Amino acid sequence: MTGAAGGSRVLRRAVTRNGRRLTVGSALIGAHQICETLVPILIGVIVDRAVSTGDRGSLGFWVAVLAGLFTLLTICYRFGARQLMLAIADEAHLLRMEVSGRILDPRGIRTDLPAGELLTVSTSDADNTSYLLDYIPRICGAVVATVVAAIALLVIDVPLGLLVLIGTPVVLVGLQLTAPVITKRVTSQQELAGRATSLATDLVSGVRPLRGIGAEQAASARYRVVSRASLRATLRAARTQGSYLMASTTLSTLLACGVAILAGYFALTGRITVGELITVIGLAQFLLEPFGLLAIVPSWVAEARASAQRIAVVADAPPLLPPAEARLDGGPVAVDLEGLRYGTLDLDLRIAPGEVLGIVAAQPADGEALVRVLAGRVPPEDRAGSVRLGGVDLHELDLDEARGALLVQPHKSDLFGGSLEANIRAGAADEDLDEVLRCSAADEVVSAHPDGLGHVVVERGANLSGGQRQRVALARALLVRSRVLVLHDPTTAMDSVTEHVIAQGIRRLRTGELTTVLVASSPALMAITDRVVVVDGGRVVAEGTHAGLGADDFYRRTVLR
Repeated sequence: MTGAAGGSRVLRRAVTRNGRRLTVGSALIGAHQICETLVPILIGVIVDRAVSTGDRGSLGFWVAVLAGLFTLLTICYRFGARQLMLAIADEAHLLRMEVSGRILDPRGIRTDLPAGELLTVSTSDADNTSYLLDYIPRICGAVVATVVAAIALLVIDVPLGLLVLIGTPVVLVGLQLTAPVITKRVTSQQELAGRATSLATDLVSGVRPLRGIGAEQAASARYRVVSRASLRATLRAARTQGSYLMASTTLSTLLACGVAILAGYFALTGRITVGELITVIGLAQFLLEPFGLLAIVPSWVAEARASAQRIAVVADAPPLLPPAEARLDGGPVAVDLEGLRYGTLDLDLRIAPGEVLGIVAAQPADGEALVRVLAGRVPPEDRAGSVRLGGVDLHELDLDEARGALLVQPHKSDLFGGSLEANIRAGAADEDLDEVLRCSAADEVVSAHPDGLGHVVVERGANLSGGQRQRVALARALLVRSRVLVLHDPTTAMDSVTEHVIAQGIRRLRTGELTTVLVASSPALMAITDRVVVVDGGRVVAEGTHAGLGADDFYRRTVLR
C-alpha cells in the first residue's frame, strides 16, 4: 500500500497508538479553550453587575472568579501540552525506528530513493507526520472555543450566534477545497528537496575523486539543475500556502469584524447592554485565533499527509530478497557461477575452497555487477543462471548463514562515527586484532594519531584520508575471518609500497580453507593469487597465473601498466 492510501494509514496509526495521550491532551486543551472563551464573558458580567452598579462586593467576587479562571486555564494548558509533546516525541521516534528498520533490513528494500532522500524520510518526514498529534488537539480546541462562543452569542442575541454558527463552516468548507492542491505541491517540494539533499551529500563525500578527475564543473552543473528544480517547487508550494493563508486570514477577519459591527449596531439601538457589547467585542477578537487556526490547519495537515505518504513508500517497500532457510555444513565452501547473466555479465566460473582468485575486469561495470551479485543485492528474478555457495543457491540460504559464510567488501565502504577500534572490530572477535592491523597496514593509521585505536572517526570517516579509510575498512573485513571473502579494489587510494604490504598480509591471513576473491587490477594483488581470470564485455577472455598472463598484451595493458 503506497501513495495516498498508505499515507492515510500511517496517519491513522499515529492517532490510534497515541490514543490515550491524545484524548487526555485534547480534553485539557479543549478545557483551556473553554476557559479562554469565558474570559470576555466574565468581563462583560463584571461590567454589568459590578462596574455599572458600583457594587464593590460584587466586583471583588467576580474578579476572584476571573483569577480562578486564569489559574485553571494555565493548569489545563500546561498538563495538556505535556501529554501532547510526549505523544509527538514518541511517535516521531517510532516512525524513525520503523523507517530506519526498513532501510537497514538485511534483505534490502525495493526503492528508487537514494540514501540522502531516505535520510530525509527518516528524519524530517517522521517529524512532520508526528505533528499531526499537535494539529488534532488544536482543531478540537478551536472547535470547542467556536461552539462556546457561538452559544454565548446566541444567549446575548440570536442573529449574532447564527452568524458565527453559519459563517464559520461556510468559510472552512470553501478553504478546504484547496487542500488537494496544497498536498500535491508540498509532496513535490519534499521529493525534490530530498533529491537535492541526497546529491549534495554524494558530491561532498566524493569531492576528492571529483577533483582528481577534474569533474568539479560537471558536478556543480548537475547540482545546479537539481537545486533549481527544488527551488521552483519550494516557491510554488510557498505561493500556494501563502495565498491560502491570505485568503483564510482575510475571511476570518471579515467574519469577526462582521460580528463586532453587528453587535455595535445592536448596542446603539439598545438591543444589548454595554457589558454584552464588551463581551461580543471580546469574543469577536478572541475568535480570530480559532478562526485563523481552523482555516490554516488544512495546509498543515496536507504537509503531514505528504510526509506520511513518503514514509509509507519506504515502510511498505517490498523486500529485495526472498526469505530463505537453507544452511551450509561446516566444511570448505566453493562458489559456483553457472550461466550467470546480469547487467553486462555472461559468466561461468568456479572458485575452489581455499583458493585466492584474482578477477580483472577490463570494464568497471563488469566488476561492479559481479560484486553486486556476490553480495546478494540482486534479486533472483533480476538475473539469469545460478550463484551457489557450498552447493546451495545463494538466495536459498538463510540470510545470516549466507552473510556468515560470504563477506563482500565493496570498493566504497562507509565508516561510522566512533573510535577507530569500534569501526575495525564492529562486533567481531579481537584475538587477531594486532595481526590484522599489520596485514592491512591499518597499524600505520592507528600510530598516526595520539589516541591510537581510541581516535575518534567522524561520520563517513571524513577526518581520514582515502587511503586510511580503505585500510580501516580492509582491517574490519579481514578480522571477520569469513570462509569466503570478496574484496573489490581495496587498495586504489594507496601507494605501491603499501599495496605490496597489504597483498602479502592478505595472503598470510587468508590461508587453509579460507577462500579469497580479489576483484581488482592491482599488480601487487594479482601477484599473490593462485589464479587470475580476466573479464571483458562480461565474459571470461583469459585465465591463468599472474606470471603466465604477463605475456598477454591485453593483460599487460590492463594490469601491468
